Amino acid sequence: MSTGLSGSHGTSWRLEVRPGAPSVSQFPALMRNLKIPATFILIGVSGHHDPTFPSRSLSPSLSSPKLLRLLCACTASRTEHCIDTKMAKTRLACLLTLLSTHCYFSVLAVVLKTSEESPSTDEFNRVELSCLIESITTLHPRIEWKKITNNKPSYVYFDRRISGDLENRAVIREPATLVITNATRSDTAKYRCEVTAAEDNKSFDEIVIDLVVRVKPVVPKCSVPKSVPFGKLAELSCVEEEGFPKSQYQWFKNSEEIPEDPKSSPKFLNSSYTLNTGTGTLRFTSVIKEDAGEYYCRAKNDAGHAQCAPQKMEVYDIDIVGIVLGVLVVVIVLLCITVGICCAYKQGYFSGQKQTGNNYKVPAKGDGVDYVRTEDEGDFRHKSSFVI
Repeated sequence: MSTGLSGSHGTSWRLEVRPGAPSVSQFPALMRNLKIPATFILIGVSGHHDPTFPSRSLSPSLSSPKLLRLLCACTASRTEHCIDTKMAKTRLACLLTLLSTHCYFSVLAVVLKTSEESPSTDEFNRVELSCLIESITTLHPRIEWKKITNNKPSYVYFDRRISGDLENRAVIREPATLVITNATRSDTAKYRCEVTAAEDNKSFDEIVIDLVVRVKPVVPKCSVPKSVPFGKLAELSCVEEEGFPKSQYQWFKNSEEIPEDPKSSPKFLNSSYTLNTGTGTLRFTSVIKEDAGEYYCRAKNDAGHAQCAPQKMEVYDIDIVGIVLGVLVVVIVLLCITVGICCAYKQGYFSGQKQTGNNYKVPAKGDGVDYVRTEDEGDFRHKSSFVI
């Protein structure tokens, strides 16, 4: 990085800053604070971009700052000395000291970044959780990865070893990137990369990465009524619970997609229904003949789609005359049965048998009294008496 400064007395300075220097936008403020009599003219900047600095030809910023070198090279039209005043030399020395101090503390700090904060992949595919160390001084920092589920962290990389859910399914790519070789739906979670550098002034930094593993839907369960009376309500349902993210649903009639709004298509203009693409429910408030046909449902998400087999729904008319005649026949039959039962009671077909003499029960014996039945009289007579 090189910056040119033009003085007010025909003297000019050039500052050359290699990667690791402070932001170029800080130069004008520092110079003004030091009251250096100079009008700033940016000659060229290499490896830095700062929109606040008055220049239009700046290139992107470099990463991993390592060195800082400030070079004051001055040129004048007729002189070869660098600074022509003692005050200017003092102020410039203060400027260089401030810049050097700023860069020193920047280098002695661990800084992390990631190339993708919210990566996603399909199930069983490979995915990288990028954790890049942008600056560090410590040679052997401590690197840890944690999986955060329901706000509870658990180790997946600790003491230079993969553990937990990712054991045998992940590796660390130097210096700190976590690579999952076979992602599953259970890997969907937040992951935190932590780096501790004991020899740096800022010895700790972390980044959080939100991983989503997409799961393709399975064949949904579809329910279609086989026959529905004309003018009655009919409900078709479609359920699929394996896909992630949550599946959205489409319904098709005779291989043509049913729109959410029936008025948006001439073929469904006369139909009256509501379609919920989130729950998969297709509800006809009053079916008509045109609603008959083959229906099937499709569940879809970012990972793919699946659909059930077509099922036929018929719409039939209600025979009012036939229903009335059937009811009359049932009433007449019930009436005839009732009359027949009443007549049978009157004729005595349901009455019990008459009692005979042989069925007469012997009364209980009293104390000291015996009763004997005579065959010709058919009743009891006194056999012996008793004395009071």
